[in-house]
Amino acid sequence: MSSRYDRRGVSASKSEVHDAIQGLDKGLFPNAFCKILPDVVAGDPDYCNIMHADTAGTKTSLAYIYWKETGDLSVWKGVVQDSIVMNLDDMACVGCVDDIILSSTIGRNKSLIPGEVIKEVIQGAQAFIENMGNMGVRILSAGGETADVGDIVRTIDIGFTAFARMKRSEVINIDIQEGDFIVGFASYGKAIYEENYNGGMGSNGLTSARHDVFNKVYQAKYPDSFDSNIPSDVIYTGPHKLTDSVEVEGEEITAGKLVLSPTRTYLPILKRIIENHRKDLNGLIHCTGGAQTKVMKFVDKNLHIIKNRLMDEPPLFKLIRESSGVSWKEMYEVFNMGHRLEAYVPSREVADSLIEISESYGVKAQIIGQVQRSDSPQLTIDNGIEIIQY
Repeated sequence: MSSRYDRRGVSASKSEVHDAIQGLDKGLFPNAFCKILPDVVAGDPDYCNIMHADTAGTKTSLAYIYWKETGDLSVWKGVVQDSIVMNLDDMACVGCVDDIILSSTIGRNKSLIPGEVIKEVIQGAQAFIENMGNMGVRILSAGGETADVGDIVRTIDIGFTAFARMKRSEVINIDIQEGDFIVGFASYGKAIYEENYNGGMGSNGLTSARHDVFNKVYQAKYPDSFDSNIPSDVIYTGPHKLTDSVEVEGEEITAGKLVLSPTRTYLPILKRIIENHRKDLNGLIHCTGGAQTKVMKFVDKNLHIIKNRLMDEPPLFKLIRESSGVSWKEMYEVFNMGHRLEAYVPSREVADSLIEISESYGVKAQIIGQVQRSDSPQLTIDNGIEIIQY
């Protein structure tokens, strides 16, 4: 997959980006999951500011062709959620779980994306904010900008910027310790705050999933859905049509909808966890870019992260793996493979409490591994079929 991934113009590790920012200031808490800034709002040394920006990435391309094929506008609400959650769940990993301001930046090709789609996007953002409000999480909309930039954007790009102010004493800095238990929180299933079954896709690896799962017919039909500079032999190479049925937990879901499952937010769960266990959390990891290897960006000690009790492979990731034929090692580097959030805690008692909180929201959670001392920072994934070293 790595060579195909590169040939498709994307990177799972974003090594060039990380190299570019290597010398930049890392903020008040250098090992926090996202950058923490001094409080420029009120100048209070006891407080800090957090600003985060992200987009739904190439998931909009898949939403575009699914909408064109089926006329189903609801997929756009899911893509809005993708963009919002990629901000909010990163921020939640530093302890910021409430009183967050959101602003959108939408760039569209007006020739291809009509007003009805823009309306669905804007209403989708408001629906998400209201849903989180019902779950006790306060988010405010600051509006945003929608621009017609067809010279630059092939279809549509949906991004959000989030801002919050919080006490420095409440920041969760990542400090993983020898002996920590690792709790994984499922990315798939149906949380009590979700309307439908969630395949667990998230917003990472979409370029690979889209082209590896779906059929060549879409290359000629939707040339606006991919970069024309990409070699033809890596464009839509999969066996499936968007409307093919996939059986999941006794019900039929289209392959397109399964891959387009909105990125699950863990905010309601994390709010309760942090209220009860802030001081017990040695690290929260949002398994986004780099997927199951993400944690290694925050391990600077001689520790061995061992993940050897993973959740069973969900139907979505089995579909992607079987369609692409790639190795387990590459799958774990690109896709979350069933859990998109990890908590590192010092005892089984705390781990059990986190699991109980998560499952009260309908989200499966379990101890997926532990941390041991080693001669150098390393990661081992043992899925019962293969032992993979990073």
